[in-house]
Amino acid sequence: MVGELFDQVVAAVNQLVSWVAAGAMVFGGVVPYVPQYRDIRRTQNAEGFSTYVCLVLLVANILRILFRFGRYFETLLLWQSIIMIATMLIMLNLCTNVRMATELNTKRRAFLDFDWNYFWLWSHFVDYMQCVLAFTLVAAYITYVLLDSVLFVETLGFLAVFAEAMLGTPQLYCNYQNKSTEGMSIKMVLMWTSGDTFKTGYFLLTQAPVQFWTCGLLQVMVDIAILLQVYYYSRYPQKPVSHTASHTTSAKAL
Repeated sequence: MVGELFDQVVAAVNQLVSWVAAGAMVFGGVVPYVPQYRDIRRTQNAEGFSTYVCLVLLVANILRILFRFGRYFETLLLWQSIIMIATMLIMLNLCTNVRMATELNTKRRAFLDFDWNYFWLWSHFVDYMQCVLAFTLVAAYITYVLLDSVLFVETLGFLAVFAEAMLGTPQLYCNYQNKSTEGMSIKMVLMWTSGDTFKTGYFLLTQAPVQFWTCGLLQVMVDIAILLQVYYYSRYPQKPVSHTASHTTSAKAL
């Protein structure tokens, strides 16, 4: 009797842990962007956040969804990708509105201009949506045509997780160009680090495809590099740049 009760308690605890882990996997990747979103809304300044982070995550998660058509993985990871795509679009919308409200240049820059000099620096959110939709349609068509190729499917999976592993590099470069981490939410980076560590461990425990956990390790290393930047630039402040120069640099690094 006692043994059965103990087994039931253990099963209930295991189920609860499983639900918590599943919830963390689906929504944990979104949480780091909450403090950054709030900081941008509060200060009405998006220069410290690189919108190329959004680009990297959009590409990575779109490719991951397409990869699932060639090689099945957990439905939780599929939902994680869908929610992350929605989150990045919300961040892009905010950053675009804030930038256009403070930008002196009133000339409209559009995706359909096909001007590489202003790629991912467009004036309206709809231009980003057009770019994301165009990329999705082209990638989906190529995947449909080459879905029977094992080499293509495995390469697609690698590109998806490798792109996600590189999500911190635009922020790393932006900080380097600005010689400062001002405007970047340190809470966001700390949550990146803890979340990526948990995610990599989850991939290892659930025996996810090798592409997932190897690139997860790379992602953790990039997070640590950004935290080292926070320490270095706070301990050894660099020569401040003018507002104009800072704006130009940020535009290139966004």
